[in-house]
Amino acid sequence: MVRHTRGGRGGLSVPKGRRAPHAVLAKGRSLRHNRNVLPTPSASPPKTVWAVLDVLRWTTAHFEKHGVASARLDAELLAAHAFAMSRIELYAYFDRPLGAAELAAYRDLVSRRLAGEPVAYLLGHKEFWSLDLLVDPRVLIPRPDSETMVEEALDRLADPDARIADVGTGSGALALALAKERPKAQVFATDISPDALAVARANAERLGLTITFLQGDLEQPLTPLGRFDLMVANLPYIPSAEIDGLAADVRSEPRLALDGGADGLALVRRLVAGAPEILHPDGCLALEIGAGQAGPVEELLRGAGFGGVRSRRDLAGIERVVSGVKGSSS
Repeated sequence: MVRHTRGGRGGLSVPKGRRAPHAVLAKGRSLRHNRNVLPTPSASPPKTVWAVLDVLRWTTAHFEKHGVASARLDAELLAAHAFAMSRIELYAYFDRPLGAAELAAYRDLVSRRLAGEPVAYLLGHKEFWSLDLLVDPRVLIPRPDSETMVEEALDRLADPDARIADVGTGSGALALALAKERPKAQVFATDISPDALAVARANAERLGLTITFLQGDLEQPLTPLGRFDLMVANLPYIPSAEIDGLAADVRSEPRLALDGGADGLALVRRLVAGAPEILHPDGCLALEIGAGQAGPVEELLRGAGFGGVRSRRDLAGIERVVSGVKGSSS
């Protein structure tokens, strides 16, 4: 997970030949008391004109001083959103002067980012598996790490007409990616949160992908629907005691989607126990996990009668997905 950390004190670099604006942070005050992180345009003609590149440079430096790991990227994404430009256009029109309304919108986004609000929530969307997904505080933000699950699922799927279940779908990221890649498959998705399902349904409608959404606890809504060839799940896997120590932007996400119980595996353990009842013989269960959890989850799968158990690493080299096949001895 991406960690963005704390605030501090920052200044404003002034373009050559221009007057310096007022001080940015009030001495001794916290970030929430310093909303005006860019100069506030006055009602009269401004003495300082800010162009696109000026605010990008200043915001990048300001984010770096406050420990934002992806300072340049965040500055670009927020600017593109506030100024209704693409990231390429930010540099193609780097000298375009910005109006008072644009600066005000950008200033608000920068302040919220410094207060710990995730960029994806500020923008209202996040790309996953080349799909543009709507996201907001009702759902966990899809991570690139979770694309490892899509890769593993596709490797495990031999039948293009397979029946697939995504348990704990959140924004619908996994279900939608698999529906895109296997258009003949029947894809079902469950979540205990009606708010999360509302976001997932909106994403499916926007993307024109057919998913059957069901509300309920883990695999229980799927029980009356017959058996499945593949079940995927990105369940909460962070130990409860670690939640409060997460970065502010991660703590902004739904705790229901983060908290995995005492050891992080409470829900994983329950799903491993229940999944065999609704998987076909040779059906596969694939689980996203946190760092260091591969060994215990592999043992859980073997103990529940799964064979062919294996783990798959993400791009950072972390064992991110563990999967197994029901009743397989290999």
